[in-house]
Amino acid sequence: MQFRQQALSKLQSPEEIDLPVRLARPQGCLVLAVTVVAMVAAAVWAVTGTVSSTLGAPGILTYAQGSYVLQSPVAGQVTDVLAEEGERVPANSPLVKVRTAEGDTVVRTIAAGRLTTLVTAVGSVITTGADVAAVERIEKSDDPLSVMLYAPAESGATVSVGASVDITVQSVPKQRYGVLRGKVKAVGRVAESSRRITGFLGSTQLGEQFSREGPPVAVLVRLDESSATKSGYTWSSPDGPPYAVESMTLATGSVRLAEQHPIDWLLP
Repeated sequence: MQFRQQALSKLQSPEEIDLPVRLARPQGCLVLAVTVVAMVAAAVWAVTGTVSSTLGAPGILTYAQGSYVLQSPVAGQVTDVLAEEGERVPANSPLVKVRTAEGDTVVRTIAAGRLTTLVTAVGSVITTGADVAAVERIEKSDDPLSVMLYAPAESGATVSVGASVDITVQSVPKQRYGVLRGKVKAVGRVAESSRRITGFLGSTQLGEQFSREGPPVAVLVRLDESSATKSGYTWSSPDGPPYAVESMTLATGSVRLAEQHPIDWLLP
């Protein structure tokens, strides 16, 4: 009890009034200073810094003109097939001969291109308007390939013309040969229906595949050409694959979106 009274009397002594009061330890001040500096740096970065992101979308290697589905103008039995899949055919070229009650009719191509799919055979019976073949439009033998990507409709507005794109080709091992390089040439303004995709690619299966998760937006990508590679296009590896890439090959694109300031994510 005696020691307690001495302690109290010492604290109440006028001699102690002018002594500085320690409000915080030096370590606490250091932590506070570091926190303030970090907050200021984060605020400056949010305003002046930029963050890049990418958008992934499935697609296919094709020619910019697309394809068309050739339909039979008559009903009858197929007696002869005059072309093979993969063959280059000129405009008005005979493809299929059909025997009808009025005589033989030859189904011909509409425009020049490559016969990608033949959906009939000798002996089969077809009706008027039935699909006979799919032809990929190719005007010249040296027409460059493009890539048609089908991006989610809600993300279409984020893709800008001229954006860089990396293309992973299904038939090319990415770990060994890398990815194709390209740039966005055009972005569709409206979402593509399954029927419209089918009309462009000449394949009902692809139309259903690319619209499985809802009508997408078409993004046309122009591939960067190169005379130093076997394929004729620029790859992330020095040489790319030692063979040419073919049209109608499935691919996946990674589109580089416009850079944004982090603060834009916080503002409405």
